[in-house]
Amino acid sequence: MPLPNFDSLESVIAIIVVFGMLVFVHELGHFLLAKRAGILCREFALGMGPKIFRFKRGETEYTLRLLPIGGMVRMAGEDPEMDVLKTHMNVGVELDHTGKIKRFFLDNLDALPANVLKGSLLDWELERKLQATLEVAGETRSFAVHPQALLVSAGQEVQIAPHDRQFGGKTVPQRFWAIFAGPAANFILAFVLLVAIGLIYGVPTNAPKIGPVNPGGPAAIAGLHEGDRVVTIDAKPVASWMEIVDVVSKSPGKTLTFVIDRNGQQLKVPVKVENKDQVGKIMVYNPVVYSPGEALRFGAVTTYDFTAMIVKGLASLFTGAVGLKDLSGPVGIFKMTGEFAQQGMSILLKWAAILSINLGLFNLLPLPALDGGRLVFLIVEALRGKPIDPHKEGMVHFLGFAFLMLLILVVTWNDLHRIFFS
Repeated sequence: MPLPNFDSLESVIAIIVVFGMLVFVHELGHFLLAKRAGILCREFALGMGPKIFRFKRGETEYTLRLLPIGGMVRMAGEDPEMDVLKTHMNVGVELDHTGKIKRFFLDNLDALPANVLKGSLLDWELERKLQATLEVAGETRSFAVHPQALLVSAGQEVQIAPHDRQFGGKTVPQRFWAIFAGPAANFILAFVLLVAIGLIYGVPTNAPKIGPVNPGGPAAIAGLHEGDRVVTIDAKPVASWMEIVDVVSKSPGKTLTFVIDRNGQQLKVPVKVENKDQVGKIMVYNPVVYSPGEALRFGAVTTYDFTAMIVKGLASLFTGAVGLKDLSGPVGIFKMTGEFAQQGMSILLKWAAILSINLGLFNLLPLPALDGGRLVFLIVEALRGKPIDPHKEGMVHFLGFAFLMLLILVVTWNDLHRIFFS
């Protein structure tokens, strides 16, 4: 009964770093495009549940939450704005140098300094007109409200969000790109990771050469060196790495005679092929080249190939070729990440790239509660010329979220069953 490979500190760190990076980049995409559109971002969070660390810079509170799953960018207007002001409520207001209200104090009025005006709130409008009317010492007074005014209660400050700073106050294209930027950032991350692999570890080529040689393997014992160009195998010319792989894999247990070119000198090298599950192995790897241009090409081509592979897998799920029992959830992915961490940094980086593409594609599915579902609502709004009722949209997303939670429970059970009962 194999257990998840979480016993290694290296595995645990790899899991935290990989998943933290994927979520951070995804949410950063949303955050940067929302800020560019002028949307007030109240919070940038990594994780879910109670806050365990927080700090505020500018208009945004940055938080780390207890449960290491997911994250969010809380944009003004995505949820109903706080309705904490009440008619005839006693408040204190602090004015800036132009006479606009910059702070509303909602409690502990007796402890406020003398320069804070105190009165009864008669009327207010904090989204479009930005005005407030108070009764101060028996006199009715009206004030303009600063667009970045703060509501202060129990020592906590919350910035107001005028309509033009809210998510719903932006154009359809601005909202579309703010939502689409999250999944897009995951594709960019995958490309960057794959380019990094190409730069650090080289780009595999199809040249008929010997790549890195595994010490103690058949090739190393026979005397093959990295960089040797293979001319023939058993007197048959070879012109590519794939031809070498084809000949070797079909020769388990046999001794093949390699003629190689090493620094202009041809050498004849007999190699005893290892039989591994009826497949021939000599324990060498692809030849690689180190080139920034090739690394960029490798990143682009491999990102495309991985995307096509994952899309095909998703399609097989919807067509019924793959069932829910075949899916893996968070537990299974954590387990695989820990295992790949043990196999080397290049393998872990490639796995992180695949996960990043998976996250991007999954979020683009046109399902409620996912980014793709929200994009569908925006497209419908653009076509009909007016937004869908926010209460109806909210209910659809709520039901979609409940479905996703149920799906996560199912695939998590699949993971646990495979780990403990397979």
